[in-house]
Amino acid sequence: MALYIIGIGLSDEKDITVKGLEAVRKSKFVYLENYTSVLQCKTRVLEKFYGKKMILADRNLVEQNADKIIDNAKDEDVSLLIIGDPMSATTHVDIMMRAQEKGVEVKVIHNASVLTAVGITGLQLYKFGKTTSIPFPENVRSEAAYDVILNNKKSKMHTLVLLDLDPSKDKFLKIDDAIEILLDVEKKRKEAAFSEDTYVVCCARLGSEDQFIKAGKAKDMAGIGFGKPPYCMIVPSELHFMEEEALKRFEG
Repeated sequence: MALYIIGIGLSDEKDITVKGLEAVRKSKFVYLENYTSVLQCKTRVLEKFYGKKMILADRNLVEQNADKIIDNAKDEDVSLLIIGDPMSATTHVDIMMRAQEKGVEVKVIHNASVLTAVGITGLQLYKFGKTTSIPFPENVRSEAAYDVILNNKKSKMHTLVLLDLDPSKDKFLKIDDAIEILLDVEKKRKEAAFSEDTYVVCCARLGSEDQFIKAGKAKDMAGIGFGKPPYCMIVPSELHFMEEEALKRFEG
């Protein structure tokens, strides 16, 4: 008996690995964590392809009531499906450790993550600094993302900025809104890290066949139709000439 924590990739039902699919099909309970990201297909499509009924696991179940999932894994094989890679979020590391403390065997099956998918832009992954996120402004008018961008730039590191989402409400922070939030913070700061002329790389649906990437000044991103979520944005620091050449593909 084991708890399988399985990354199912970034796009659709076919992104799961063979090893992950084998684990799902032998599990009695299959949970789909559905609050940290969103796939480009419906849950029913996953169920048909995997041959299993999904139990939707919201934030409350995964973060506050994870024992319900863990206890099932004491007597049966249980799969917890994570969009992207399962170890990209501290929440999933926590549930792994809690299960192990209870004597439950945990098997992690990795997959693609937005943290590596950004490499498609041509920016070198080892030059990325701390990743940050921008929450919905009605939740908190946070300046934390601005500070991360500033500190990364001082270290000549790129910044990956993840945009808030609530798939249960079909609610996603848009790139235009994220830029506006950063520009609002910039007005208050003496040390500039972001302005209308800041070069940004804006991405939608990374890892999908219809992924969309646009690079240019922040002020030129307004009004661009990025299509469906999820969204993220990169604020590059100093660019290597190969990075500059790669990004030209997404300009104009």
